[in-house]
Amino acid sequence: MQTGPLFPALADPTDAPAVRFSGSSHDGALTHRELARVADGVAASITGLSRVAVWATPTLPTAVGVVAGLRAGVPVVPVNPKNGERELGHVLSDSEPEAVLVAPDVELPSALDGLRRIDVDPSQVPDTGAGTPGEEPGPDAPALVVYTSGTTGAPKGAVLSRGAVASNLDALGQAWGWTGDDVLAHALPLFHVHGLVLGTLGPLRRGGSLHHLGALTGKELAAAIDDGATMVFGVPTQYHRLAADLESDAGSAAAVGRARLLVSGSAALTAVDHARISALTGHSVRERYGLTETLILTAARADEQPEVGTVGRPLPGTEVRLAPLPAEADAPEGAEEDGLGGVEVRGPGLFSGYLNLPEATAETTTADGWYATGDIGRWTASGALALVGRKATDLIKSGGYKIGAGEIENALLEHPGVAEVAVLGESDEDLGERVVAYVVAAGEQPDPAELVEHVVGLLAAHKRPREIRFRDALPRNDMGKVQKKLLR
Repeated sequence: MQTGPLFPALADPTDAPAVRFSGSSHDGALTHRELARVADGVAASITGLSRVAVWATPTLPTAVGVVAGLRAGVPVVPVNPKNGERELGHVLSDSEPEAVLVAPDVELPSALDGLRRIDVDPSQVPDTGAGTPGEEPGPDAPALVVYTSGTTGAPKGAVLSRGAVASNLDALGQAWGWTGDDVLAHALPLFHVHGLVLGTLGPLRRGGSLHHLGALTGKELAAAIDDGATMVFGVPTQYHRLAADLESDAGSAAAVGRARLLVSGSAALTAVDHARISALTGHSVRERYGLTETLILTAARADEQPEVGTVGRPLPGTEVRLAPLPAEADAPEGAEEDGLGGVEVRGPGLFSGYLNLPEATAETTTADGWYATGDIGRWTASGALALVGRKATDLIKSGGYKIGAGEIENALLEHPGVAEVAVLGESDEDLGERVVAYVVAAGEQPDPAELVEHVVGLLAAHKRPREIRFRDALPRNDMGKVQKKLLR
């Protein structure tokens, strides 16, 4: 639990590097001392407000704005600049921010016209602190309101406390040996947990620095590592593209191999891309697992060889259990469950609840603090957690069996003719649901029957796809997650 300042390195700042952004219209860098001064200058103008929005472009002004809100003790609502008109309107009406922090030259949508605009210009560093904030709020005070993707209705604002953020970043510090000597490189958006909490607040909490790249290309990343970056965060789509870059650039591959740690999250990294990255760089990518509402729950440790297909063990202080899945009255005798269960969690990183939605909070969280993630998982022999999908979209009930879409996807990705795949359960009069695989071919389309037989060779026969549908590409969101609802 947080007992001191959220950012100790800003409480007594030095001239060590803190944040650096490149590849955007707002390139620039600040030391810890400069960041404290410019953030406190902004903080002085918002102190006492109930909530502020930050127009969360992947730029230096966004990082400064968020730090300013947290230094002032004002909850921050990071706003996705790609939100559509309806979604943006919902976020603003639900969170009711009193001001919006934004880079000086950005034109905001008309939906924000009614808000007080505060321009954040990191180039204007005061000579002295512009009114250093007073005593920070306690650990239970809200730090962020981060909106979910809205896959099951209107986006919900997950309230994350200062203590949840601090404890989660400290637990990751233990798992990854993350210290003030580390420089983190990534090119993630800054309106969600991965890029903002882990990728921006993480380095500041640990006392190190962030180098935000314009894109996670082989050459950009190699240059960052040659310039001192020690850790890399990315999503599977970025690692997939990075592997393609490195296959034709041995020099960049060698540079990436000099990083201390490569971490992937927000979706599963395929076994194929694990192998490609490892062969090219000599590094095994570590995966971790978390949600907006829970922050990070499990992670593969830096000092242990990761188990491909898993997301590691629970972080210190976090409890994870698998709840029984609903029984099927018509399940055939001998139907295997494969140890599957609904992932439920409890720990200090859990959100405080959904903003303005106590009923929705109660639906997902028990009285004794267990949160139902909606994911399906199983434990491996090593004690690591393997995820097989979401209850809503990836638990397929076919012929009385419960089948996780993720394990079929992983099996298909081991076929050389498959580049990408998404597996769904679709209505079937006989089976209840049939397994359907949407496949992006790696070159010439393979024979569908060959793909089905490939799965049967790796998994039980009842898990085989009943239909293969080829696509040129799979629909994905900003985090690289496949949007299966768009495939139906």
